[in-house]
Amino acid sequence: MMSRSFQAHASNMKFEFGENWKKFANRIEESQIFEAQASLTHVLQSTDLAGKRFLDVGSGSGLLSLAASRLGAEVHSFDIDLQSVEATLQLKQRYSVKDSSWHIEKGSALDGEYIASLGTFDIVYCWGVLHHTGAMWKALQNISLLVAEKGILVIAIYNDQGRASQYWLRIKEIYNWLPSWARFIVLGPALVRLWGPTTLRDFFSGQPFHTWMAYGKERGMAPWRDVIDWVGGYPFEVAKPEGIFEFYHRRGFVLINLKTCAGGRGCNEFVFQRGEML
Repeated sequence: MMSRSFQAHASNMKFEFGENWKKFANRIEESQIFEAQASLTHVLQSTDLAGKRFLDVGSGSGLLSLAASRLGAEVHSFDIDLQSVEATLQLKQRYSVKDSSWHIEKGSALDGEYIASLGTFDIVYCWGVLHHTGAMWKALQNISLLVAEKGILVIAIYNDQGRASQYWLRIKEIYNWLPSWARFIVLGPALVRLWGPTTLRDFFSGQPFHTWMAYGKERGMAPWRDVIDWVGGYPFEVAKPEGIFEFYHRRGFVLINLKTCAGGRGCNEFVFQRGEML
């Protein structure tokens, strides 16, 4: 059983996502941007976002914002973590040629006043963000207000695995409680748990480290950064697919696509449209 002092400390803990994203953003290459664009066009079923207002909620490294900008969208990116804002700004400076159409700032999905100031968007993109706010359902409600009529909401939320999710919650609390120099105590075993079976499978199939090297083609991500993000990601909330569906259905959204993680520990990905489908 956890001590009261640990539980009190855990209630104030928060993983520094921006530090992780900044390190990732510094190494982004053209091939990853291309893969991010491909991922976005696949999700939205469109290769041209010209004239569309695109909101990136929790922009992280800024990679998907950059992808949307290159596809022609007018992009607004925000993140509560200042280092994530800096990472997105740096990425914009390195690659963007349409500065006036891409706005980046610090903001929170839990700040009702800030949300109300943004207006509405044709596309609201929020991948793997709101389950780390500490108030997931409030954040889910807030971003629903940002979607224009007939607009698209793309959202990914961690799957509820029941007892397994509670196990990972404890791991995340311990990781964030430890001083930074001692976190390898958690990261090492977690890396083996997360990647061990896949690495062995690749080895015995004659393709050593194939999955690791090919990882992230769908969204241009890096495997090691995702391991740190997963183990450290706290606060941590989860939801069953039907829970997210019902939540948005009651608010006038139509589910137009769903990709589940097949009951695993990853995210369930939803694409909703506000109002009746065209």
